[in-house]
Amino acid sequence: MRALVIHGAEQIRLEEHPIPEPGPDEVRLRVRYVGICGSDLHYYFEGANGEFAVREPFVPGHELSAVVDLDPRGELAPGTPVVVHPARYGPAQSGLRDRPHLAPGGDYLGSAAVMPHRQGAASEYLLVERPMLRVIPEDLPLERAALAEPLAVSMHAVALAGDLTGARVLVLGAGPIGLLAVAALRARGVERIVVGDVRPEPLQRAEALGASEILLVGEMPPETAAFDVVFECSSVPASLTSAVRAVAPAGLVVQVGILPNREIPVNLAPMLAKEATLLGSWRFHTEIDDAVALLAAEPALDAVVTQVIDVAEAEQAFATARDATASAKVLLAL
Repeated sequence: MRALVIHGAEQIRLEEHPIPEPGPDEVRLRVRYVGICGSDLHYYFEGANGEFAVREPFVPGHELSAVVDLDPRGELAPGTPVVVHPARYGPAQSGLRDRPHLAPGGDYLGSAAVMPHRQGAASEYLLVERPMLRVIPEDLPLERAALAEPLAVSMHAVALAGDLTGARVLVLGAGPIGLLAVAALRARGVERIVVGDVRPEPLQRAEALGASEILLVGEMPPETAAFDVVFECSSVPASLTSAVRAVAPAGLVVQVGILPNREIPVNLAPMLAKEATLLGSWRFHTEIDDAVALLAAEPALDAVVTQVIDVAEAEQAFATARDATASAKVLLAL
């Protein structure tokens, strides 16, 4: 089978690997599409995602759609369409029983955080534990279904914000997570959704998905500092400063984008006089089920996928995914 393997910074090869055989508690999938996300870009271009360096040959990818190839128990017929919850949780922790995704000891598809690395989905065949599978509706296209994982990330962030009735909301960053945050907010009934970005092309995509207003971040007027909730989705440190400036008194900033794992210059002083709250959002727990339901109900989300590129052209795919002007979500086709 073909497998896409990262060996270090800008060292990626399509290799032939043996087709794996599933154990009794595993199901073998024929992977169809894998989304390229920010962590994959870091692994490829830098050889590390934050503090997690690539230390052995490593298959990336945790956003995927697939069909069942072989279920040793015979419970799932070949060809059954599925997506995958990419997390395996560690032992239950006191105080975190409702949030096992925060407990130490787990791992995630396509992650170099553990050693041996947790190999990812960018291969023709993939073994997953049965509880990780989510069967999807037959009429949900597999290209759209590949958005389930990033949509779940955005839905989790929106859920953390609590009651948004009548709220004026700002989303900073109109990349895939920001675009999917707009969809998640719309699904929650939020009407006043402003999206800011430094480039006009992502803003046009956000407007097409239902943003009520779009703003170039460098041109945000002072009167925009009145948002009840701000979702920072760009991962750029300067954008967090913009979020703090834009949030209203007693408002909430939700940090969704993964910030660099180093000292960063951020001006948090405006939070004090506003008594604003800064809240981190990390992956998700059960929201992938809600994401599948929303994807099935909203064909407009097809627009988030801007390119589908064969895995044999991986270098082109990663370069395209890095260019926010040219792309939103890039899928590898296997």
